[in-house]
Amino acid sequence: MKQEDVLARQVVEHMMLHDRFSQWLGIQLLEIREGYSKIQMTIREEMVNGFGIVHGGIAFSLADSAFAFACNNRNNLSVALDTSINFTKAVQVGDTLMAEATEVHNGKSTGLYHITITNQQQEVVAIFKGTCFRMKKPLIHPEA
Repeated sequence: MKQEDVLARQVVEHMMLHDRFSQWLGIQLLEIREGYSKIQMTIREEMVNGFGIVHGGIAFSLADSAFAFACNNRNNLSVALDTSINFTKAVQVGDTLMAEATEVHNGKSTGLYHITITNQQQEVVAIFKGTCFRMKKPLIHPEA
């Protein structure tokens, strides 16, 4: 594993340790590389809205976590500047969703990320785009 990917994994593991909401969602880390993340979660009953389908905020939150893990894993604190999501298919209780965040642009002060969310049949259920602002502060201080 490349050194930058080792750091990326350390940063994301630190983030997950302190991210109570991602823990509540049941997010599992599948793959972390510099500027990239792949995560998944299983949909539970308490995530359903009044229409009997999964609340859109759940898919958004999964994508937002993937976005955060991808844009912060260079150990440069980055916050969301702009996000958007398009829902393409309803999500049901019991579905397993996977979010894959890929870096489109890594600038000095901003970054652009594309996140695709798929279900267990590899059907795209949502597409998320996020722009982050780089704060120029480390998240962790790894051993030298």
